Amino acid sequence: MSDRLARALDRASGARPIPGNALRHLPDSAAALDAMLALIASARRTVHFENYIIRGDRTGRRFAAALAERARAGVRVRVLYDAFGSLGTRRRFWRELRRAGADVRAFRPLWTSGPFELLSRDHRKLLVADGGEAMLGGLCIGDEWAGDPARGRMPWRDTMVSVRGPAVAALDRTFARVWARAGPPLPEADLAPAPPARGSSVVRVVDGGPGLSRAYRAVQLLAAAVDAAKSGVDVRLLLPGTSDIPVVRTFTRIGYRDLLRAGARIFEYRGPMLHAKTIVADREWARVGSTNLNVSSLLGNYELDVLADCDSLSEALAAQFRHDQAQSREIVLMERRRLPARLVRATAPVAPPHKRSRRELRAAAVVALVQVAGGARRMLAGAAAGVLAVAGTLLLLFPTVTGAALATVAFSAALGLAAYALARRRRRRQTDGA
Repeated sequence: MSDRLARALDRASGARPIPGNALRHLPDSAAALDAMLALIASARRTVHFENYIIRGDRTGRRFAAALAERARAGVRVRVLYDAFGSLGTRRRFWRELRRAGADVRAFRPLWTSGPFELLSRDHRKLLVADGGEAMLGGLCIGDEWAGDPARGRMPWRDTMVSVRGPAVAALDRTFARVWARAGPPLPEADLAPAPPARGSSVVRVVDGGPGLSRAYRAVQLLAAAVDAAKSGVDVRLLLPGTSDIPVVRTFTRIGYRDLLRAGARIFEYRGPMLHAKTIVADREWARVGSTNLNVSSLLGNYELDVLADCDSLSEALAAQFRHDQAQSREIVLMERRRLPARLVRATAPVAPPHKRSRRELRAAAVVALVQVAGGARRMLAGAAAGVLAVAGTLLLLFPTVTGAALATVAFSAALGLAAYALARRRRRRQTDGA
């Protein structure tokens, strides 16, 4: 990475380069969960555990047992969960952890937070043990990520990365900052000094928060640095598979055409739910973390990512991308005479689709609905812009006539709404009287 790009990246991400780290790529969700449990079991002084979703299912109980065992052994265990993400977890789950001696906090409980605070969630996934090793990425704590081979349920596709070296201290301090937003701050003595160098990788810890847009600026800068698809760079996007319902599929694919015309290639994953949030560019740098490429993650939530100058991690991510691509279907543009180009599946052979469980289908439906809502908002915004532009033009050209017309429409709407309200009130009185 050039010095000029590195300095620009420092400013964009609000992060300093931390050399001397060893990184380990964990692309298998079930194996990553086992590695997290092993890291908890190895702790002798502190465990700092933060996650958006911690369920009370079999996987959640495994983590609760591991955390409780360390707390009973005298390890200072701190657990921070998001109140919205973990909404379905029963109070008894947290109560038993507290009885074991763990310090458990909910981030922004729904009934005691303000309306704007409710929109900013703690979407981070972080585990730090003894200030010496950290794990972060996209994994939440639930059976979806563990899978169930006996019932033919494959684990969700997600990615975690293990960090050892001086960057662990920076990750631990990001935990302390969010922990302090949910209660009293951590004692300074419980934040270990930076450990010695363990490798040759340079890491930037991107600590995202509401309005900071650090990950957003970093991704934009790196995309601009490689000059993206229009300059002949091989740009490939691997996205969760969309619905087979034609109307839903049309909405979720809004935005594909511009990317495809620019030269990018788009693949939709056909395996289990794709939950990983990774980027690799030029086999030189990699990004792994919790940040989705949507408005809530980039601008609204508390997120955590690492940007790494690490050849081994970049190579591992590129290899995993190729593996996932082989289980995906490519979406291409089919040009049509006198009609807009149509999005179709490529004819190249692909792996058979994975049969999703009921929980996966629900999660995929949520993803599709979010994408549909985003597409609908864009369409409505475009229509509203057109209507307002026409109204503004008419007001400039024919102010008197247009003003009178708008006033008539406004008064008519007011009278109609008033009549509707009176009719509803009269009907309710008649119903109450009966």
